[in-house]
Amino acid sequence: MKRHLISAADLTRDDAVLILDTAEEMARVADRPIKKLPTLRGRTICNLFFEDSTRTRISFEAAEKRLSADVINFAAKGSSVSKGESLKDTAQTLEAMGVDAVVIRHHASGAPYRLANSGWIDAPVINAGDGTHQHPTQALLDAFTMRRRLVGRDAGIGKGLDGRRITIVGDVLHSRVARSNVDLLHTLGAEVTLVAPPTLVPVGVENWPCEVSYSLDDVLPKSDAVMMLRVQRERMNAAFFPTEREYSRRYGLDAGRMARMPEHAIVMHPGPMVRGMEITAEVADSDRCTVVEQVANGVSIRMAVLYLLLGGSEPAVTTARTEENK
Repeated sequence: MKRHLISAADLTRDDAVLILDTAEEMARVADRPIKKLPTLRGRTICNLFFEDSTRTRISFEAAEKRLSADVINFAAKGSSVSKGESLKDTAQTLEAMGVDAVVIRHHASGAPYRLANSGWIDAPVINAGDGTHQHPTQALLDAFTMRRRLVGRDAGIGKGLDGRRITIVGDVLHSRVARSNVDLLHTLGAEVTLVAPPTLVPVGVENWPCEVSYSLDDVLPKSDAVMMLRVQRERMNAAFFPTEREYSRRYGLDAGRMARMPEHAIVMHPGPMVRGMEITAEVADSDRCTVVEQVANGVSIRMAVLYLLLGGSEPAVTTARTEENK
């Protein structure tokens, strides 16, 4: 793997499959009474969050602690950033403290790339979401969830998602999750279709490796997985659709629409869900919805990423099984 994980587009198919296979090994650790490996003992990782987060921050922290790393949690609120400190000054402070890796979430697209390539800090940088640009570990955990559900835990080892048809629905324009998933799922061999109102489809989407549809009902019967996206009101600066009721009627997933999906098809959501808008409570609480699985799988994926960036060259399978036998 490369030194940093900034974008899902940076991953080759071999890189992506290696991460998914390593995560499968890490998931076995979660089933043990003591959910720890000594892999990153003595390493210090900083979670540098300039934007509010629950799932991603806690998931990274859990992954780091399960690998025995020392963790520093940095939140912009209550720090010197609120007094005007720049990203450069913050990075150089962390460098002076001897941080071994930085997980960064930032409201500005491109901030993780800048941090990784500026020379301000000599440590691997992992992008935990930047503006409307990328969220690579979310795409990886989504792909991991799909592979487990659609291919099988053991049957999926060494494989991608070739021929699987994935539909991503909703606010694509403001979604870093959608961008990351399109890149990664294409790399893994899946066929991706974006479904959204015309006002929420990005300019230049015709250059993306995917199809675009404006009708959810037309796409559902041939989808292996349907990923619903939250409408990101905090990033909107205009009225992109008439009313919430109108959006929900045309692009929301309810029990009637879910019934039109193939029997094996799954429903996904990166969270947080707005129940009653993009997804109804009946669908969100059904057995076909993988939201809780995605959260659990996120810890395994982030353990795998940290392991591969910092843990050395030994395969995870050896480490996990050796520790299991002790």
